[in-house]
Amino acid sequence: MQAFGGTPLAFTFTGLVIGSVFYSMPFVIQPLQNAFTAIGREPMEVAATLRAAPLDRFFSVAVPLARPGFLTAAVLGFAHTLGEFGVVLMIGGNIPGETQVVSIAIYDHVESLEYTQAHWLSGGLLLLSFLLLVSIYAFNRRFTVARP
Repeated sequence: MQAFGGTPLAFTFTGLVIGSVFYSMPFVIQPLQNAFTAIGREPMEVAATLRAAPLDRFFSVAVPLARPGFLTAAVLGFAHTLGEFGVVLMIGGNIPGETQVVSIAIYDHVESLEYTQAHWLSGGLLLLSFLLLVSIYAFNRRFTVARP
């Protein structure tokens, strides 16, 4: 970034977000790819026979049918980034109040032999992950059943 006249991204929240996005990309792309593959060719062919333009077919047919994939991708990307340790520590460091995240806070508590706080944070992270996954599966099941 400095070569292009920008500020350095290392040890900043912006750098942390950019690094986490790139690192979590496979967890986002896979559900999207599966969602668009599950649509099949038929809805797009039907829209084409009705003279819908390619962009119109994409935004009016494919995107609404792939909606569960978008939600799954967002939740998996967020959950993966939430528990990430290595990339966060390498890019963002451990600056309290700026780049410190839950996984780094757990590590800090364990290093300080504060196991009770580490257990509470770990349990909260586990509970949040469980609730996210249960809610996404419930949403996807309801959407799949409700779709004709």
